[in-house]
Amino acid sequence: MAQAAHKLIIITAPSGAGKTSITRYLLEKYPLLSFSVSAATRAPRGKEQDGIDYHFISEEAFKAHIAADDFLEYEMVYEGKYYGTLKAEMNRIWALSKIPMLDIDVKGAMKVQQQYSNNCLSIFIKPPSIEALKSRLENRGTETPESLEMRLNKASFELSFQENFNCIITNDNLLEACIETETVIKDFLGW
Repeated sequence: MAQAAHKLIIITAPSGAGKTSITRYLLEKYPLLSFSVSAATRAPRGKEQDGIDYHFISEEAFKAHIAADDFLEYEMVYEGKYYGTLKAEMNRIWALSKIPMLDIDVKGAMKVQQQYSNNCLSIFIKPPSIEALKSRLENRGTETPESLEMRLNKASFELSFQENFNCIITNDNLLEACIETETVIKDFLGW
């Protein structure tokens, strides 16, 4: 159960909407914010590092964590690809007297928000359009035509949940979206 003093910030969005870029902007600017490193069963992309970008673990190890009730939330986000927030990660950040920033998928964000409703700020980052999102995902160069179609279908579904979050920010211009997100977080934390 959440302790009264333990605040957290959730940033969620469809894949490619800019949540990771916005999260990085905030983490660089505010040392009291700390990135909550999610666990994932997928392979690292590009320059991603284990323990920094994600805790890259096997599906078998992930399922062992599920059985041990080690997750605050977890989802099979794509077929065979699990992501989750370890309770130990949150406790590690709070032990440092910092505020966890969770950069997580929409379903996971709703689960965490339900558990910490009085102490969390949930921000939904949305693309200006599905067409803009498609272009961003294509520019990453990491998607096959099949995976691109799957991500776009999932994004359309996730957009239907945007009203469930405390704040919705449209990322049409990354710097403007970063500043808008920063303002909302500063208000929430009383900075």
